Amino acid sequence: MIGTLDAPTSGRVTLDGEDPAGLDEPALARFRSRNVGFVFQDHYLLPQCSVLENVLVPTIAAGPTTRETFSRAESLLERVGLEDRLHHRPAELSGGERQRVALARALVNRPALVLADEPTGNLDRTTSERVSDLLLDLQKQEGMMLIVVTHSMRLAERMMRTVELDEGRLKGRMRDEV
Repeated sequence: MIGTLDAPTSGRVTLDGEDPAGLDEPALARFRSRNVGFVFQDHYLLPQCSVLENVLVPTIAAGPTTRETFSRAESLLERVGLEDRLHHRPAELSGGERQRVALARALVNRPALVLADEPTGNLDRTTSERVSDLLLDLQKQEGMMLIVVTHSMRLAERMMRTVELDEGRLKGRMRDEV
């Protein structure tokens, strides 16, 4: 519901003061493209596109790709350690590399909200730390909201607030320091 893929049956979900539930499908798609970045557990990369093209896919709805948009995509790919893989296809990448492409793709439009489902699940420890650093750095630099679903306690401990599902109950805590 937060990502606007499902509508609430009661209550409201607003993002930047806007309630997307009342939008028609084309307006909802524009809203989602502008405001929400998704990092799915499965990468959903287009096999016929290069790494760079996959990152640029969410920018297509905004019109012709600008040099600034290309620079942003290249910069994100560099920050996730894939600057030397820009022209590779997903089949030529490891699972961890594909996950990092998916992360860069989710961030390319500077969304207000990023929803990440196991963003470090396929990564080794060093790469996981690098991706976690990127997520948290961009959250601070760009003021985006970040919601992460993870089994990684290392990643969860770095979040400002954690909510744990245990025996069907949610238990939460806030970090004292940001």
